[in-house]
Amino acid sequence: MTTRPATPDVLTIRRAHERGHANHGWLDANHTFSFASYRDPRWTHFGPLRVINQDRVQPRQGFGTHGHEDMEIVTYVLDGVLEHKDSMGNGSQMRHGEVQLMSAGTGVTHSEFNAGDDELHLLQMWVFPAENGYTPRYEQKKFDASERRGQLRLVVSPDGVDGSLTIGQDVRLFAGEFTNGERTDFQLAEGRSAWIHVARGTVRINGQELSGGDGAAVDAGAALEIEGVDGGELVMWDLVA
Repeated sequence: MTTRPATPDVLTIRRAHERGHANHGWLDANHTFSFASYRDPRWTHFGPLRVINQDRVQPRQGFGTHGHEDMEIVTYVLDGVLEHKDSMGNGSQMRHGEVQLMSAGTGVTHSEFNAGDDELHLLQMWVFPAENGYTPRYEQKKFDASERRGQLRLVVSPDGVDGSLTIGQDVRLFAGEFTNGERTDFQLAEGRSAWIHVARGTVRINGQELSGGDGAAVDAGAALEIEGVDGGELVMWDLVA
């Protein structure tokens, strides 16, 4: 693999205020890509990455039972308590640092509610599967803060390596938290690009500052330098270009 110097021009930044937005009272949602009533032909998906929704759900409110099929759905909780129930018989609660993967396959129904007394803040991300019509399945796991502090921790992968959840697509999801001055480097393989989403705080990526809600497409094969500026927390999808 050839390592390229980290340069700012490998990033295409999409600022938080440029996203779609919908406020339903009980739900305040921002959409990185076209979703529901928000349509933007410039931003429909990024490779197999179809959805990044950043949702804030009021206490004791949530999404009633609804269905999905042929989609890989990853949920990452930032604050609060998410309660999940589905037609596969799973019932669970999730808190910060926990990651959920639901492979919808031939079809599954589920509900998601804020089970706490405080606002629920989460990311829900959808990925097109490599194949349709597979048997639905579910995984959930907590990743300790120490595994994400100052580094990118692999939390989802196609082969479940290093304790990650297993997804039905050639993608990898990393999560990281960076306080002031904490930094890490990451080299994308040739032929692989990335999408970075800053969930909160501020980070500096190849010299450019991104804050909560900002996203960036990363050119294939790029070298990245990530540094915390103000309590930054981010996720990064590594995808086929």
